Amino acid sequence: MNSPLLRCLLGSKKRAAVVVAFWVLIAGLLAGVAPALESVEDNASANLPPAASDSMKARDLVRTQLPGQDATPAIIVVRGKGTDAAASATQAVAGITSALSGTGRPDHVAGVVSTVNAPDATAELVSQDRSAQLVIVPMKGSPSEESFQNAVDEVRALASDRAGPAEVAVTGPAGIATDTVKVFSGGDKVLLLATIVLVLIILLAIYRSPLMALVPLLAVGVAMRVAETLGAILADAGVITVSSQTASIMTVLLFGVGTDYALIITARYRETLLDEPDRARAIQTAVRRTAESVLASASTIVLAMFALLVAVSPALHGFGPYLALGVAVMALVAFTFIPTLVLLLGRGVFWPGGVDKAAERSRGAGIWHRIAALVARAPVKVASAVIALLVVLSAGLLGYQESFNTLSGFRAATESEHGQHLIQEEFGPGEIAPSTVVVHSQDSLRSSPAPADIATALSDADHVSRVADPRMGKDGRTVFYDVVLDLDPYSSKALDAIAPLEQAAQDAAAGAGLRDATVYVGGESAQNADIRSALDRDTTLIVLLVLAIVTAVLILLLRSILAPLYLVATLILSFLATLGATTFFTVTALGDDGIGNRVTAYIFVFLVALGVDYNIFIMSRFKQELRTQPPAKAITAALTRTGGVVSSAGLILAATFAVLMTQPIRELFQFGFAMAFGILLDTFLIRPLLVPAIVRLLGDRALWPARPGNPQTPSTRTAEPPAFGSPAADVPAAWAAETGSGRLLRAFTWIAVIEACTWAGLLVGMYLKYIPETTELGVRIFGTLHGAAFIVYVLLTVLVAIRLKWRLGRTTIFALLAAVRASIRREIRCYHANNRKKTGMIT
Repeated sequence: MNSPLLRCLLGSKKRAAVVVAFWVLIAGLLAGVAPALESVEDNASANLPPAASDSMKARDLVRTQLPGQDATPAIIVVRGKGTDAAASATQAVAGITSALSGTGRPDHVAGVVSTVNAPDATAELVSQDRSAQLVIVPMKGSPSEESFQNAVDEVRALASDRAGPAEVAVTGPAGIATDTVKVFSGGDKVLLLATIVLVLIILLAIYRSPLMALVPLLAVGVAMRVAETLGAILADAGVITVSSQTASIMTVLLFGVGTDYALIITARYRETLLDEPDRARAIQTAVRRTAESVLASASTIVLAMFALLVAVSPALHGFGPYLALGVAVMALVAFTFIPTLVLLLGRGVFWPGGVDKAAERSRGAGIWHRIAALVARAPVKVASAVIALLVVLSAGLLGYQESFNTLSGFRAATESEHGQHLIQEEFGPGEIAPSTVVVHSQDSLRSSPAPADIATALSDADHVSRVADPRMGKDGRTVFYDVVLDLDPYSSKALDAIAPLEQAAQDAAAGAGLRDATVYVGGESAQNADIRSALDRDTTLIVLLVLAIVTAVLILLLRSILAPLYLVATLILSFLATLGATTFFTVTALGDDGIGNRVTAYIFVFLVALGVDYNIFIMSRFKQELRTQPPAKAITAALTRTGGVVSSAGLILAATFAVLMTQPIRELFQFGFAMAFGILLDTFLIRPLLVPAIVRLLGDRALWPARPGNPQTPSTRTAEPPAFGSPAADVPAAWAAETGSGRLLRAFTWIAVIEACTWAGLLVGMYLKYIPETTELGVRIFGTLHGAAFIVYVLLTVLVAIRLKWRLGRTTIFALLAAVRASIRREIRCYHANNRKKTGMIT
């Protein structure tokens, strides 16, 4: 954000008007060419395991080997009433079967399976006391299509009409998919309206100016429109995937970070107005001084979102790109649209209080001076108390468990959930979602006794309630078994039973003499088991990657090695405390089945990426204050100057995520509560108390290895290292000695030489791959040397840059070249001096 660019954007009201018009035009044009976001949403793949998992291979074999079995079944549960419940149920099933078999049946109905037309299936379709029966209705088409959902509604209407006095409910995959769409459909508008109203109320309370409160909302509106249309175009092209949950989270995320960035920029603008009456120059100064922290914040969120691309589970892999796109657009709008709109509105933006009152409020409220004084008086007590509280909150993790039941996650009554309860009561828990064991052999199984032997082995396996008759695939080499467990198919025990079930089938196939038999298990339990395995793997990898990203951003921003370590440690403590509190509130207190299986990963990524923002804002201001004040006063100034605006930003961000608790979905409710609670922790405990206390205790070492120099007046210019090619550059060794960096530069020079040599060695090793005897050993040796040297090289580069306070640009490159040249010259002089000494000694 250099001055020429700022002058180009913010040099006058005319230029500001052009920028505002540009964004409005872009939003309008994109809206005209992009499809509706709802039309390209993919809600099915987000709930599936990785495509390469065994359960998905089993599903593919069912579709290819059992023609007609790829339809989505609706399960009608009928429970009779009265003194003769069995007769009532039988009469209702006959009426339903007749209605769904006639010419007036819904178009998507592919057939009907009941005791009327399939008496051989009575054992599977009728409960033990014969008071309840099942009717299976296979349905063609995609559950995401509106016509399919309308067909399910028609099936429900026909079933209810023909059931008479009997109790009836339509569930199964078709019913669940339809109810999921219904639950989501009414939530988006409520979410958007509630978010706008809540943010507007808070902004009015903060700014005390209607126009200033509208600026962030207009900016978020523009950014949201641009991001949604771009996302719809990319999703329509198959580049990214967007789900309903992702769209909901995008709404609150953009409102949260957008208002945060607006608060940070406008607060600095009000502060700048104290010394700079010219509003154009004041807004340029504000943007320039906040650019580093806001860009670091946006970069952290975007990189954290892209870190989700390493996931193999579709729920996480497809979650990040759309949100990263939204945050990137929001940051661009914040740097251009917000300041230009503020400049365009002129003095009226501060109405009715006026410019002077708005600027005066930027000095900081009295409460933040008292908090800063408390931290200065007792940093040990403050840090200890906050850490103790975080540990106590983390104790809620003792009740942590995950849930994989989609229906139990609906916070609204649905017919499909009622139907599942009926099935559990009348037929047993496993009948809700049987598992499918698939055995594929290289030999024909049509006349082999192996299928019967495998069925017997499966019946004897643990937690198996019953095994249906095997079904032969059309290739004659694949056989399918419907296996009903005596467990809730969505429980952890059922998921744990999948691997032993697969092993039992594998052992039976081997015992039956099948050659190279392959066994897969499909169904809800198997898919959830694969989802759990993928999520466990992904969560571990994402945690490490996000922490590395946040640490790297903090190192680059603060030019410090130590500060990122304790800042990241506070983020980890905040996450554990938040997850513990969320578990206690939603699982222990409210009685949820468990934490949604993806919620933990979502909480970590968002809480770390957003929570670090407030650390970035206060630490970057601390680094700026160090130029004119000692560390103790610098952290006090940073806390008092950023306290009000950052707390306001955190309050808005927490409030926007809290709006997710209005949604009738467990995952969104839990995620919204966790984010609101965690952000409030970061805003009102970690950022104003714990971090300043740690900085106060570390003193001059808070930004180690960088050390604060002598505080200078604002007009004093900081000395710069000599430019390469200047007379002073001929003596860089002396300059390096004055800064105490001689040894560091010397080590840097040698490691750079080693790095160059290992690169050459690695290339030679790759060339020698044509000689088998030397390939493996050579590449391993040179690869190991190269990796070790590269790591040390990067670390030394960072240390040198921090030690010499280099900035990006030509000065950095020239100083590096000068330092390396000086070190090489010094080594050459030392080498010749040693040779002369040795020669003298020999002589």
